[in-house]
Amino acid sequence: MDTAYQTDTERWDAVTHRDAQADGAFFYAVATTGVFCRPSCASRMPRRENVAFYGTADEARAAGFRPCKRCRPDGLPRELAIVERACAALDADPQARLTLAQLSEAVHLSPFHLQRLFKRVVGVSPREYQAARRGAALRDALQRGEAVTRAALDAGFNSPSRLYDSVAGELGMTPSVYRKQGAGLRVYYASAATTLGQVLVAATERGICRIAFGDDAAELVQAMRQAFLKAELVEAPARIAPFIDQIDAYLHGRRETFDLPLDISTTAFRQRVWDALRRIPYGETRSYTQIAELLGVPRAVRAVASACASNPVALAIPCHRVLQKGGSLAGYRWGLARKAALLDAEARRAAIEPASGGVLSGAHHDLDDAA
Repeated sequence: MDTAYQTDTERWDAVTHRDAQADGAFFYAVATTGVFCRPSCASRMPRRENVAFYGTADEARAAGFRPCKRCRPDGLPRELAIVERACAALDADPQARLTLAQLSEAVHLSPFHLQRLFKRVVGVSPREYQAARRGAALRDALQRGEAVTRAALDAGFNSPSRLYDSVAGELGMTPSVYRKQGAGLRVYYASAATTLGQVLVAATERGICRIAFGDDAAELVQAMRQAFLKAELVEAPARIAPFIDQIDAYLHGRRETFDLPLDISTTAFRQRVWDALRRIPYGETRSYTQIAELLGVPRAVRAVASACASNPVALAIPCHRVLQKGGSLAGYRWGLARKAALLDAEARRAAIEPASGGVLSGAHHDLDDAA
């Protein structure tokens, strides 16, 4: 852990020297003015006895101080510039594996503060960012038809074991299967009419890989074919029926949780978002901002929204329970009307009868009433 600026003496010294490298490491507040500033603020130097130090802007605000209008400590102008430089350094060569120390030296910020700032702005650590960049380079090479070994080396994977250990989650399948666009993968599927329109459920041998809603079953099948372009697609109503039965029970108020084995893979950050969505209680909602704050990355609201939009299994991962900060519905991959119907029905059921073991007993309302 970085030990710079940990004592009041070090912090005061940084303030008196208007040390820009200390920006983001701490903030100082002035009792006589009631404002708090960055260490590099060019405003008039306060007297030491009137100064207090805080680790974050939120702590300073909680103590009753308001942000300085000159240095704007609650904004991210300088921090964004630092992170942009860090991203540029990481993007320059996907094959390079920059350590945190090397990256911090490149942007002239201590490793500890860079790690904290990068995750605050981007939503993931520099290491996770590099992994995502290597995964993107690998996907591009595989889609161009390059051999797995060559694609892996070009993307910065220096050994087969590292490749297969780290990217199956990023690609959603092994690199060789991805290169073949799903060739060799068998996907079973079926569609059915529901109170929310047509639903298509697809599953591999391992579990559900797709739950999609739409107005036309043929269009849902076509979209699935594009997602699994060279996979073997097998229409299997009997095999998929138990899964569709759970969805039907949920839509008719007889179930509020799912017991569905899932076979979905994604980036580490999106998986964290999806896990957070599954913990939202039935009948409740959260904002994108609240999810970002829950994950410890309050600036990653857009990344949270992107993770919700990429959810491939409607209902099983309840992205419909996430709203904009003001309470508006925002986007929904399967249509805002469906999102509104789901939320309305869940809220009314939760108010009428408390949940019991994941199943609602007695009288119930279904989505025919809510739609």
